[in-house]
Amino acid sequence: MSDASTPPEPTDDDFESYVGLDASAAEERARQRGWTTVRTLPPDAIITMEYLTGRLNLAVRDGVVVRCWKG
Repeated sequence: MSDASTPPEPTDDDFESYVGLDASAAEERARQRGWTTVRTLPPDAIITMEYLTGRLNLAVRDGVVVRCWKG
């Protein structure tokens, strides 16, 4: 039996395709591809290691995505 409250993560998304995009364009792309939560952070931000299904993290410097990872 599956847990209906946990949405599946988008699959086959190329995280490198977000690098170099404007932060707002990257967020829009992520939502179109099915990510339920998109979090923007400064590079090297101190964050918890809590994994959240369906979340995409974007490290943004000067309005441009420099790193992208799921969870």
